[in-house]
Amino acid sequence: MSTLQKLQSYAGNRKALFPVSMALSALAALAGLLPYILIWLIVRELFEAGGNGGELEQRIIPLAWQAVGAAVGSVAIYFAALWSSHLAAFRVESNIRREAMRKIVAMPLGFFDGHTSGRIRKIIDDNASTTHSFLAHQLPDLAATALVPVAVIALVLAFDWRLSIACLVPVIIGIAFMSFAMGENGRQFMRDYMNSLEEMNTEAVEYVRGIPVVKVFQQTIFSFKNFHRSIMNYNRLVLQYTLMWEKPMSAYTVFINSFVFFLAPVAILLTGYTGNYAAVLLDFFLFVLITPVFSGCVMKSMYLFQAMDLAGQAVDRIESLTAYKPLTIPVKPQPMNGYDIRFQNVSFTYPGMTKKALDDVTFHVTQGETVALVGASGSGKTTVARLVARFWEASEGQVCTGGVDVNEINPDELMQSVSFVFQNTRLFKTTLLENIRYGNPGATQEEVENAVDAAQCRDIVNRQPLGLNARIGAEGTYLSGGEQQRILLARALLKNAPIVILDEATAFADPESEHLIYKAFSTLSEGKTTLMIAHRLTSVTGADRILVLDNGRIAESGTHEELLNQNGMYLKMWNEYQQSVQWTLRKEVCHA
Repeated sequence: MSTLQKLQSYAGNRKALFPVSMALSALAALAGLLPYILIWLIVRELFEAGGNGGELEQRIIPLAWQAVGAAVGSVAIYFAALWSSHLAAFRVESNIRREAMRKIVAMPLGFFDGHTSGRIRKIIDDNASTTHSFLAHQLPDLAATALVPVAVIALVLAFDWRLSIACLVPVIIGIAFMSFAMGENGRQFMRDYMNSLEEMNTEAVEYVRGIPVVKVFQQTIFSFKNFHRSIMNYNRLVLQYTLMWEKPMSAYTVFINSFVFFLAPVAILLTGYTGNYAAVLLDFFLFVLITPVFSGCVMKSMYLFQAMDLAGQAVDRIESLTAYKPLTIPVKPQPMNGYDIRFQNVSFTYPGMTKKALDDVTFHVTQGETVALVGASGSGKTTVARLVARFWEASEGQVCTGGVDVNEINPDELMQSVSFVFQNTRLFKTTLLENIRYGNPGATQEEVENAVDAAQCRDIVNRQPLGLNARIGAEGTYLSGGEQQRILLARALLKNAPIVILDEATAFADPESEHLIYKAFSTLSEGKTTLMIAHRLTSVTGADRILVLDNGRIAESGTHEELLNQNGMYLKMWNEYQQSVQWTLRKEVCHA
C-alpha cells in the first residue's frame, strides 16, 4: 500500500477533500500563469503602439485589470485548496493518534517494559504531526507541480522552441544534481535521522528523571553515557547530511538561476539571424518572467518528494510500534469459578531472549491463601506475578485463575479481580483523592476515608492543608517512597479485589513506613488470595506457604519453619539476611 493510500485510510469521511484540494491547487497554479501572459501582452501593446495614446490606454487598462484579477483569483483558489487540505490533515492526524492509542491500550502490560514512555510519545505524537505537515502543505502542490511544468513547457515552445531549449537546459542540469542528492543515500539518511531522534528523545527523558541522582553525586552530563552518545550520534548524522548536500545543492542553485546566461546569447543570435528585434525581445521578456515559475515548481517537487518520504516513514514507524501482538480477547470468555491461582508446567521466555525466565513451574495457591515468592534477583519471582495478571502470555503450560485459563477470561474481568502494589509507584499528578479513587472511581467519600485509615495514610492526609484535595507533584506536595506506597495501598484497598499481588511493595520504604505498610498488608490480604514477592525475608515469615525460586524453577516449598528445617537454599538465604540486618558501621581510631 502506498503512502497516500495509507494516509487516506485514516481520513474517514474527509477523504474526498484530498482530490478537491489537489484540483484547486492545480487550478490556482494555472491561474497564476495568466498574469505573466497578460503582462507580456501589455508589453507587446507598448511595442506596437501608434501615436494615439487614448487607444493605447483603452487596450492596456483592461489587460492590467485582468492580470490583477488573475493574481487575486489564484491566491483565493489556493487558499481554498489549503483550507480543504488542512481539514483533511487534521482528521488524519487525530485518527492516527486515536487508532495508535487504541492499539496501545490493547497491548499486554509487558509491552511497556520494552517501550519507554518517551519513545512511545515520540513515535505517535511527532510522527502524526509529520503526516499533518505533508498532507496540509505539500500534498496540495502535488497536482500543481506535475501540471504547471507541462503547461509552461507547452507555452514557451508555442512562442519559440529555440529560446525554450536555451532556458530549459540549466533547469534540466539542476534537476539532475538534485535527483542525485535525493537518491537512496538521502532516503537512508532520513531513516537514520528519525531513529536518532527517537533514541535521543528516549535518553533525554531518562536523563531528566535521573537529574536528582546527578545532583546528589555531583556528576556531569557525561555520567549519562547513553544520552551523550545519542546527542553525538545525532550531531554526526546531521553533519554528514549537510556535507552530502554541499556540492549538489550549490550546483543546483547555480544552474537553476543561470537560465538568463543561456537565454541571452541565444536571443542575441536570433536578433541577428531574423532581424526582427521587437519579436525576439518580446519573447525574451516572456521567458525571463516565466522560467523562474518553472524553477519554483521544480524546487517544490523536491520538497514534496522529501516530505512524502518522511510521511511514509512516519506511518511505517507508527504501524511498526502498533504491530506488536495485542492481548487476545477470547471469543467466548469463560467466567471465573473462584479466585485460586494455579501454574501447570509453565515456561516463559521474554521476547528477544533465549534463556527461559520460567522453566516448568507448577504450584497452586488456594483461595484465601497467602503465598510468598522469594529468591535471588532474576530468579523469576516478578515473572510469575506478571503471568497471573496476564502481562505476558505463557510460552508453555497453563496459568489458571478460578479454575479457568487466564487466556480464556475476559481481560476486563481479570483486571477487576486483581489488585496490584508494585515497587515502582505510579501516582498521578492530581489530588490524593483522585489517586486513591482510581482504584474505584464510583467510591463514596466515606469509602475513601475508610481506605485511607486501613492503609495507615491518615497522618499523610492530616499533614496537608487541603487534606485529600492536596495535589501531588510540582504544583502541590511531594511524598516519600514509603508514603507513596501507602497511598497505593489505599487505592488497592478501595478496589477490594479478591486477588492481591504485592511485588516488593516495601522496597523503598523507611523503617517507620515499612511497619505501617505491613499493618496495611494484613488488612489488604485478609480473606484474599495473595501472592507476595519480597527480598526482606522477615516480611514473609507469616505467609501460609513460601516458594523459593532459583533460575526460573521452584527449588523449595513450605512454611517458614519447614523450610528452615530442610537445611537448604532458604536456610542459607535466611542466615545471610540475619547477618545483613546486624551489620553496623564502626569507627576505627588511628594512633600515630
